[in-house]
Amino acid sequence: MLKTRFTEMFGVDHPIVQGGMQWVGRAELVAAVANAGALGFIMVLTQPTPDDLRKEIEKCKGLTDKPFGVNLTILPALKPPPYAEYRQAIIDSGVKIVETAGYKPQEHVDHFKAHGIKVIHKCTAVRHALSAERMGVDAISIDGFECAGHPGEDDIPGLILIPVAADKVKIPMIASGGFGDARGLVAALALGAEGINMGTRFMCTRESAIHQKVKEQIVANDERATDLIFRTLHNTARVAKNAVSREVVEIEKKGGAKIEDIAHLVAGARGRVVYEAGDPDHGIWSAGMVQGLIHDIPSCQELVTRIVSEAEAIIAQRLNRMAGIATARAAE
Repeated sequence: MLKTRFTEMFGVDHPIVQGGMQWVGRAELVAAVANAGALGFIMVLTQPTPDDLRKEIEKCKGLTDKPFGVNLTILPALKPPPYAEYRQAIIDSGVKIVETAGYKPQEHVDHFKAHGIKVIHKCTAVRHALSAERMGVDAISIDGFECAGHPGEDDIPGLILIPVAADKVKIPMIASGGFGDARGLVAALALGAEGINMGTRFMCTRESAIHQKVKEQIVANDERATDLIFRTLHNTARVAKNAVSREVVEIEKKGGAKIEDIAHLVAGARGRVVYEAGDPDHGIWSAGMVQGLIHDIPSCQELVTRIVSEAEAIIAQRLNRMAGIATARAAE
């Protein structure tokens, strides 16, 4: 069994995380991840109201007795959601792990910490990770450029970002972006992370509540099947390549695009329909470059068990064999 500072701190069996995903992070998936020995997160903003969030947390508790968390993503908005009420719902529900992401989470971190809740902050740059560390979070999840969703504006891939962050961040760090199998887990540990975060890979499991046709599309897609949208608006998002994403990219290429020019294409409601109705071309939906490594639709238990067992085999056999060869040559 792979033990790291992360598994010890958060009381999970394996250094694998299913981070918050809009429209995907629901009780059934999160509980399945937890029962597999990994750490899953219910997505706050998928729930219409704080009371709905309370019900979703209770549903998850009814499906697992293992640790799970809740993701609170703070986004700038003309009419922001009632973050303070959602935060209180998390506290009242007795959840002990929260993943924060987005804009200036200090107020939320302070409140969660005052109630004995461990906080993982998700970010895309070393400077943001160090800022979160100063805020008092317990762990960092750092997203490389390969990730689905918002990879930031620095365009630093994980192979560089993870070890650079590991050199500077003192608290446990989870690597995110491009992870989907045992090789990625072993690589992340070698680069200085304490575990991996997987989004797209957990979308493509049996317990994920998205349409089967979308899961099949992820399996069919390769590593090139993503687009970067909102680049010209300095709010880059990596999404699955489809007819809608290509239209957005073409509008942005013309120059001078404003959000009003593409709002009808990128509305969240259209993306939700993709997941619910199973039409991958209906709207924008998040998926990472890791699609090129996804070839099946297993249960969460099968996926986590496979990744951990294969990672242990890579470490015990392939790497140890290489180390043995090097030692033997040195002795000659």
